[in-house]
Amino acid sequence: MMDKPRYRRVLLKISGEALMGSRDYGLDAATVDRVAADVRSVHAMGIEVCLVIGGGNIFRGLSGASQGMERATADHMGMLATVINSLAVQNALEKAGVPVRVQSAIPMSSVCEPYIRRRAVRHMEKGRVVIFGAGTGNPFFTTDTAAALRASEMQVDALLKGTKVDGVYDADPVKVPDAKRYDRLSYMDVLSHDLAVMDHAAISLARENGIPILVFSIAQPGTFAEVVQGHGRFTIVTDEE
Repeated sequence: MMDKPRYRRVLLKISGEALMGSRDYGLDAATVDRVAADVRSVHAMGIEVCLVIGGGNIFRGLSGASQGMERATADHMGMLATVINSLAVQNALEKAGVPVRVQSAIPMSSVCEPYIRRRAVRHMEKGRVVIFGAGTGNPFFTTDTAAALRASEMQVDALLKGTKVDGVYDADPVKVPDAKRYDRLSYMDVLSHDLAVMDHAAISLARENGIPILVFSIAQPGTFAEVVQGHGRFTIVTDEE
């Protein structure tokens, strides 16, 4: 028997790289469909779901800036990459029978809705998944910060970050086999030890609004549903005991 979900409304943040599968660039259709299936399973529990998706599988603003491109221009290119990913996941969710809307912080009305907070809330109340594209709409902010901002605006119960590893470690577990894994951390633990969970602005925003961050592996099918029920392997960042 399925356990009762812990949360009423959640935001899932996944990186663009999580959609690459085994590819070196771009989107892997099977991986996108699998992520959509995970979202569908959580949506089917009656949980209101929204998403923020990174764009690093197509273009990363920081890497463009490091090659001499003006940072604001590079970041805007990265924001457009997140919209491409958002449309891909929207398509996969629609194929899976899930009602969904994409809202972009950079208006592009011919392909998706502009970001309007009250409309996004209404979509979720009506049972639609909402995908937030184009980050915050401003350069110099990451999609992690965009996720924390949208999570705060949507008043979600938890922000879930799907990564390639099953929680937060004190070093990259791929490069450091004996890296220490944490089950629970406070926001200040993350900030003071500079742990690679999300950037400092995102952590601070989540802390100010009391939004717990759950870090888990999106690479394993079904883990999103497990985590919202309090099962599986994940690290929770919160000040609550």
